[in-house]
Amino acid sequence: MISRRACFRNLLQSLRTGSTASKLRSSNCFTSRTAPSLQPVVELSPDSDDEYADVDWDNLGFSLRPTDYMYITKCTGGDSFEEGHLSRYGNIELSPSAGVLNYGQGLFEGTKAYRRENGRLCLFRPDQNAIRMQVGAERMCMPSPSIHQFVEAVKQTAFANKRWQIPPPGKGSLYIRPLLMGSGPVLGLGPAPECTFLIYASPVGNYFKEGLAPLNLFIDDEYHRATRGGAGGVKTITNYSPVLKALTRAKSRGFSDVLYLDSVYKKNIEEVSSCNVFIVKDNVISTPATGGTILEGVTRKSIIDIALDHGYQVKEQCIPVEEVMEADEVFCTGTAVGVAAVGSITYQGKRVEYKMGDQCVSQELFSTYMEIQKGDIEDKKGWILEID
Repeated sequence: MISRRACFRNLLQSLRTGSTASKLRSSNCFTSRTAPSLQPVVELSPDSDDEYADVDWDNLGFSLRPTDYMYITKCTGGDSFEEGHLSRYGNIELSPSAGVLNYGQGLFEGTKAYRRENGRLCLFRPDQNAIRMQVGAERMCMPSPSIHQFVEAVKQTAFANKRWQIPPPGKGSLYIRPLLMGSGPVLGLGPAPECTFLIYASPVGNYFKEGLAPLNLFIDDEYHRATRGGAGGVKTITNYSPVLKALTRAKSRGFSDVLYLDSVYKKNIEEVSSCNVFIVKDNVISTPATGGTILEGVTRKSIIDIALDHGYQVKEQCIPVEEVMEADEVFCTGTAVGVAAVGSITYQGKRVEYKMGDQCVSQELFSTYMEIQKGDIEDKKGWILEID
């Protein structure tokens, strides 16, 4: 069997020379998962042979910088997606009546690829993203890639863009964005007849412009992120643009982000715009229970497991805003943000500051989380997936 590294070299050469799909299949690259219809989209840029991409990690932030390749596959009139393929990163063509454009029929995921000091490329729990996409697809009436196909597609995308994965320690990573969308034409309200699964990637730095500085959150009791019976518990694209009004307003006032309250009683905290939230009081860790309005974050789940391993009591329950204002410590978790300490929360004109520093619970849990990713401590849970 040809090594994955050799397969990738053959694939790049095929893209450069316009080799036929049959030649790609005969090379046994990526087992049988390189699509028969793979063709070069555009010529490789002159620096594509460089071992490392030229990225200014100190000034990158969490903004889009397109990499070399993306992955794409479709499902038409059935439940199974065809074999996907890598192509050069670029625009895609959609019907004006595509379900995703007209009715917001779409989901996205987020995961990261990173390089350990030994040079190995790794992913963190991509199977959990695959499972979450399947749950979301069922809610949004779309077929979904199998867990195996999802993970293999993420691996291929990460490996194809590996030259973008060389940030200095603590500076950033390669963010990978899987998309599932209703791409087929539909006029009357209903599921699109065709769905597209696409993955692209971008090197990213810190999500918040403050970097590693503590977050300053604003509790908004006017706007709500999700409602009972809605789709707040899945990662649909329709959950995100509605928060822009509240988020923009908060940032204009100097806050990092918004912490939302439940839409029924307007007294229990739920989520920040893009991440889950935890509070610590007397060494008891609490986080809002996921009940259809809160996204089940992969980082959230991982931090809960790590906290239990460290002997902490963890409660998933309703958290009244008054308890947040009396907490010892508050922190957020998410794929993009990692584990981010909250320095203050402002609610109805009252600002409360929280415990900070290396002795904080959040720092302890984050250190273990990163040590598992970096390989400094044994991965006893099988969370790390090496890809070359």
